[in-house]
Amino acid sequence: MGLRDRRQDRRDERRGVTTYRMRQKLVSIGDDYWIEDDNGRRAYKVNGKALRVRDTMVFEDRDGREVFKIQEKMLHLRDTMKIEDGDGREVATVKKALITPLRERFEVKVEDGDDLEVKGNIVDHEYKIERAGDKVAEVSKKWFRIADTYGVEVEQGQDPGLILAVTAVVDSMTHPAR
Repeated sequence: MGLRDRRQDRRDERRGVTTYRMRQKLVSIGDDYWIEDDNGRRAYKVNGKALRVRDTMVFEDRDGREVFKIQEKMLHLRDTMKIEDGDGREVATVKKALITPLRERFEVKVEDGDDLEVKGNIVDHEYKIERAGDKVAEVSKKWFRIADTYGVEVEQGQDPGLILAVTAVVDSMTHPAR
């Protein structure tokens, strides 16, 4: 059974879910990167803005329109990053949880919706994103054999752009040296 066969079997099992391919070193400042869906189509472009005082990533749609801007919030006790929409309105704030007994955990305060929680083995890219205890996305490296690549499965009815932006923030906060 080849890689394509396994991927097709997995797709058949997961109807209503879209898988996106992310690169581990996504947030290199000055680097641009396309996030692709499970059919290999470009979904979002991530633009790591160079020469900024604080870390900034811009998510653009296929047509080059800014969808989200991600920036580190300065002077906070905990690691905090904010996600703004294309008009500069704050959409979400991602904070590293203070108490992390065995694994890292992140809290996502969503401005116009229910908050999200990120938990699992975040360092190894094996975790879930939940809203009120229900899974809205899952992140895993196991789905890809390509080095430095992981997948993000977004449940039907969720905002894939926001979920991918949260995933990029978690990755950059967990692996700051990248």
